[in-house]
Amino acid sequence: MRQRVHITITGIVQGVGFRPFVYNLARQLGLVGWVLNHSGGVDIAAEGKQAAVDEFLVRLSGEAPPLAMISGMTVTACQPEHNDSFVIRSSDGSAERSALISPDVAVCPECLDEMLSPADRRYGYPFINCTNCGPRYTIIRDVPYDRPKTTMAGFAMCRDCKREYEDPANRRFHAQPNACQVCGPSYRLIDAAGQDVPGDPLAVTKYLIGQGAIIAIKGIGGYHLACDARNEQSVSTLRNRKIREDKPLAVMAGSLETVRTLCFVSAAEEQLLHSLARPIVLLRKLPGYDLAASVAPGNPWLGIMQPYAPVHALLMDNETVWVMTSGNTSNEPIIYDDDKGFSALNTIADYFLIHNRPIYRRADDSVARVFAGQPYLIRRSRGYVPLPVQLAEELPPVLAVGAELKNTFCLTKGNLAFVGPHIGDLENLSTYDSYLQAIEHWQRLFAVTPQFVAYDLHPEYLSTKFALTLDMPRVGVQHHHAHIAAVMAEHGLDESVIGVAFDGTGYGTDGKLWGGEFLVAELTGFRRLAHCRYLPLPGGAKAITEPWRLAAWTLHELYGTNLEELGLDCVRGWPPGWRLAIEAAAKGLNAPLTSSAGRLFDAAAALLGLRQRINYEGQAAIELEQVADGACGNVLPYEIISGEPAVLDFLPAFAHMAAQIRQGQANTPQLAASFHTTVAHATVTMIQRISRQTGLKKVALSGGVFQNITLLTRIVAMLEQESFAVYLHRHTPPNDGGVALGQAIIAGRRSRSGCV
Repeated sequence: MRQRVHITITGIVQGVGFRPFVYNLARQLGLVGWVLNHSGGVDIAAEGKQAAVDEFLVRLSGEAPPLAMISGMTVTACQPEHNDSFVIRSSDGSAERSALISPDVAVCPECLDEMLSPADRRYGYPFINCTNCGPRYTIIRDVPYDRPKTTMAGFAMCRDCKREYEDPANRRFHAQPNACQVCGPSYRLIDAAGQDVPGDPLAVTKYLIGQGAIIAIKGIGGYHLACDARNEQSVSTLRNRKIREDKPLAVMAGSLETVRTLCFVSAAEEQLLHSLARPIVLLRKLPGYDLAASVAPGNPWLGIMQPYAPVHALLMDNETVWVMTSGNTSNEPIIYDDDKGFSALNTIADYFLIHNRPIYRRADDSVARVFAGQPYLIRRSRGYVPLPVQLAEELPPVLAVGAELKNTFCLTKGNLAFVGPHIGDLENLSTYDSYLQAIEHWQRLFAVTPQFVAYDLHPEYLSTKFALTLDMPRVGVQHHHAHIAAVMAEHGLDESVIGVAFDGTGYGTDGKLWGGEFLVAELTGFRRLAHCRYLPLPGGAKAITEPWRLAAWTLHELYGTNLEELGLDCVRGWPPGWRLAIEAAAKGLNAPLTSSAGRLFDAAAALLGLRQRINYEGQAAIELEQVADGACGNVLPYEIISGEPAVLDFLPAFAHMAAQIRQGQANTPQLAASFHTTVAHATVTMIQRISRQTGLKKVALSGGVFQNITLLTRIVAMLEQESFAVYLHRHTPPNDGGVALGQAIIAGRRSRSGCV
């Protein structure tokens, strides 16, 4: 019996070798018909014996190409047409634009082998790719994903490349970036004056870095600043020129064997290092670690990645380790435009290795670590974006504009949430401009016309101000509710959970700055059942970059005003005007109240003399964790004050630490570890209290403080021991990079239920 079916497949099915896979499978099974790309995905007509059609349908999803991701497949029976053969038809752009786009992924083993084989025509070609690898997101202007709609449009294929491109049996069939030395993009090496440097650009770059030079390298999603990670003078110079005092620098190692000489690497960490996304992975340094001290000063962790672009494999030997930090000036977004790259980076880089394939959208390196055997994202960008988060339900189209720091945005379409790339801090004008451009691009790319806009309640966030200019219904979402909702969305939870949101700052419904929150959260609302005790921020925003102010206030509460008499080293390190700041705070002047858990870690770091001023976000808390690493800690005193909401007070813990220091009995690593243990114990105790009150046993943890692995490990272990089900972020970061997803699902649910 003859059968004909029409099949529509949605998902990542363009630019990944899906049509030739369909073509070859159909021919193998003796089917006739056609396959084509359209703006919504792929359409197929398949006709033949019923058994062959049935097998075809099973194998379509079971044997799809490595980069393909099928999110939906509809099959409709229709009348046979008795075609003569199976063919690949030209793309149809008339259908609804809903095709998914692959991220930029690492070069595949087949391309790598060809590039390193002297007998291959692409030997040494730094832009080699096929349907299984290479750039996607950063070169796409529009969909359907065809070459004229990418930044490869200006490169006409040579005869050999065109033959591969048109051959359904070739893995480069309709690989849109397909090219070679004859017809494709190429690299140049120029000096800081803009003059070409003689010789082979890659060979000379490799030599110059070995001689101590700093080189700006244009890659897939923007520029890197590269230098020899074993050359202290080069690394120190890079830090000085980039105005990056203490923040660790990421490195790239030429081989896994070299990574193993620097860091401990578990099986899960190896898998993450070698994943298609190739993020920067945070690994624990080995005792014999031999990189320059300035790479990650005083930090037991190293951010390291493996080569992911073909050019990296050509530049680096197996034993090579280079600093590969984002090509930007301090607090600016990563640079991807050639003219701006040269003008902005020529005071940092000695040379520029540039290519002539335009980058349409920037993409920072993603950052991740492994926790409990699973990837735990810190920054989500290259390799992951624009993969959507699959939701448990369909929602109206929503634009969620995110937060102020570590900004991402989110667009919903049906049961998919498209979380944008890491944008950065919107306080910077260049970053804000990039943010607006990215939102416009994504709305066009995924054909989303938002019906609602979701925004943070903080009135001074630029994202909030932008949302309020839009002519559509607006949904204000509390910051910490969004944090918890993001975790719930990632796990498909549609019920009440205990949500613990610990971070630096989030605007509360009472007008105060929240950040140590215990919520009973649903997707449409929340109840605040407990929080950390409110403390003033002496000097307002200055307290965020000057942790001594928080330490000074805690000591003031414990001992009054004559703090010089305490004989504490930290007091002697404060600036001359510290007393005025405390006196003003005591009067309620320029001292907003906060329940922030992040600020408590800052205060502890300052009290222990670790950090009085910070040079990058979270530095004091990070250094407190570093000092605590490996030390044993006891539970220090704390207090739970009953009420609605209940209050968790850590002032007794600070009193204990101060007393230990005054008595000359302070063991700084032990006290740092004890502080972590105390926060973990108090957090779990409060969760147990809420659980008894509500009957809930599911807990979601979110917020930037949960990037602290020491704290997270202790809380999760204790909760699981008490039979709680613990939910963490898996697809978005716990920091503000995940807030937009939470905003989107809350707004979508409220709008659907008529609560807008």
